Amino acid sequence: MTRAFVFPGQGSQAVGMGRELAEAFEVARHTFEEVDDALNQRLSRLMAEGPEADLTLTENAQPALMAVSIAVMRVLASEGGVDLSKHAAFVAGHSLGEYSALCAAGAFTLADTARLLKLRGQAMQKAVPVGQGAMAALLGADLEQAQAIADDAAQGEVCSIANDNSAGQVVISGSADAIDRAITLAAERGLKRSVRLPVSAPFHCALMQPAADAMAEALAAVTISAPVVPVVANVTAAAVSDPNAIRRLLVEQVTGMVRWRECVLFMKEQGVERLVEVGSGKVLAGLTKRIDKDLTAMSVGAPADVESFLKTL
Repeated sequence: MTRAFVFPGQGSQAVGMGRELAEAFEVARHTFEEVDDALNQRLSRLMAEGPEADLTLTENAQPALMAVSIAVMRVLASEGGVDLSKHAAFVAGHSLGEYSALCAAGAFTLADTARLLKLRGQAMQKAVPVGQGAMAALLGADLEQAQAIADDAAQGEVCSIANDNSAGQVVISGSADAIDRAITLAAERGLKRSVRLPVSAPFHCALMQPAADAMAEALAAVTISAPVVPVVANVTAAAVSDPNAIRRLLVEQVTGMVRWRECVLFMKEQGVERLVEVGSGKVLAGLTKRIDKDLTAMSVGAPADVESFLKTL
């Protein structure tokens, strides 16, 4: 099997996501209703109508993005008989997308996934007071350059790599002052551009330890089944299927680096030729082209995309 399904992370949300899908397919509507019921919240209305400021809140964006991804997977199954055990070698997801991947592969129920992501968003938001943490994208930096900048900017504070997204796009996270120092250093060292990200908390760094503790407790209480296909984990960039290992890696993921570039290269080394991004937006498909030009990628999020993808089976 030369195909892998990948699931987007925060930043891919947009007001209106999933609306066309729900209008076209009953199974998508039912998926959104199931998430609403699990959370006791009209998340589907927020996804369809906004306001954008509320949808962007971490505790809403995380389950919402997952809901769209799972709705698309269920549409693919009902319309085209897509079965991950037959049609994919791996699944993977970027940060919260790892939960979407695990849900799609049958490791979590949809209701448990929605509740876990709601809690994850709340715990991440609460871990650091607003304004004390920050994130920045170092554009044009490779991993080694970004690590050196983060190390030199730390000066006793937290400053570390959060996401290795592609060659030339590394995200750092940590204390606000340290991130500002890193942006200054990046300019001094000739990087193309560095920009603070519009996020409400410094994700994937040591400041998130309180959120990791909260997720350890929540994950301990949830049943995790073996996924029908291996999941390529963010923190190891390697395949995992054992439920206990999945549980441990999801806790580590809260404070650990998202090794997305390496995840994609790992799948390529295992024979994957095409990545199918499932859900809202086209971020992962865009990154794929920058990671390895030999890989092809397509995004499936709207009814027309479903039709296009099913023709490739």
